[in-house]
Amino acid sequence: MDYSFRLLFGVFLLAMLPACQFINLNPGFEPDTELERRVLGDFSLSVPDPQLLQMTPELQSYLETHVPANLSGWNLVSRLQELLFSEDYLNISYDESANLTAAGVFAQRQANCLSLVGLYITMARHYGLDANYQTVQVRPVWDRRGSLLVLSEHVNAIGRLNSTDRYIIDFTPEVRLQHNTARIVSDQNARALYFNNMAVESLIAGDLQQAREYATFAVRTDSELDLAWNTLGSILNRLDEPELAEYSYQKSAWLNRNNPSAINNLARFYAAQGDEETAERYRRAVESYNQRNPYYHYSLGGVAFEAEQFQDAVGHFQQAIRRNDLEPDFYFALGVTYRELGDEELADQVLQLAAAMRELGDQVYRPTQDRVRRIDGRSILRSSSAGFTVEFVD
Repeated sequence: MDYSFRLLFGVFLLAMLPACQFINLNPGFEPDTELERRVLGDFSLSVPDPQLLQMTPELQSYLETHVPANLSGWNLVSRLQELLFSEDYLNISYDESANLTAAGVFAQRQANCLSLVGLYITMARHYGLDANYQTVQVRPVWDRRGSLLVLSEHVNAIGRLNSTDRYIIDFTPEVRLQHNTARIVSDQNARALYFNNMAVESLIAGDLQQAREYATFAVRTDSELDLAWNTLGSILNRLDEPELAEYSYQKSAWLNRNNPSAINNLARFYAAQGDEETAERYRRAVESYNQRNPYYHYSLGGVAFEAEQFQDAVGHFQQAIRRNDLEPDFYFALGVTYRELGDEELADQVLQLAAAMRELGDQVYRPTQDRVRRIDGRSILRSSSAGFTVEFVD
């Protein structure tokens, strides 16, 4: 799956829905300059510039060879995305761990979506096209990496062609986008996301000092990036620095009350410290949140399915459907599970229902068929149309 920036937390499953919000579990929290100095280290050391959007001579030469000089507007947008994906040209392949610069993607022909968007933006801006990063929340997808669960989110590119038309370029085989969550972000914020990705990969690899350095770069690049503070907390906890880990988790939750991974990590942190009263307070918040969240039950169903505990999986998928009976993915998962249990008749019924719901729905986006979308600002367009969220910016 092609997702790009990541959150870290423990093995307890947790999913995100913007409609659900935690109460303020720590109203007394205030940022502490001294603790932040200890967390982030020596501020006299500069944060390196990874040159994410550098136009190299090799890339420029490639573009001059393959992009006709007379192209502009929509035709130019389409040509650039063709260069990225056509087998006759770059034919970029997806690799979730390929946290690369634009030059790196061009050289290696692989990328995750943050890196790939960077390459597209570099090419587009070279020709004077408006192009920016845009973050979009997707339906929760979990990746178990040893003792960690990694929650990935999504980045695409958005640009303005003229006063009325915009375009969106996306790179995933199939993404379930959540409504009304698209947000244009700055190049600086994208650099912070890049550093956070590098921190996550280093943590997974067990290089805690390198992970801490990258996470520190992320926070120093964007001090309000809550997921980077959460990553720092996970790293500091493993480095046996409980005071700094607690502060980092708390700062993450303070910055974003919709960040359940930080709340979950705090519950686990206080339990490990022997503070059961505080841990239980956070656990109750997590449990209440999860029980209302259909995607949490869907995730549990996926875990049970992978373990071949198909009856348990059926129960979890049914719980998900009870909380959201309009999500075709839940029905597909239930139908496939019935098939594993040998109930072909019921499986066919449920799968047919899922297919009909998907056909009628407007949230499925298959960018392998149409990676670039044109948005005509003069038309009446719902923000949920065709699997992307439109953010109108004055």
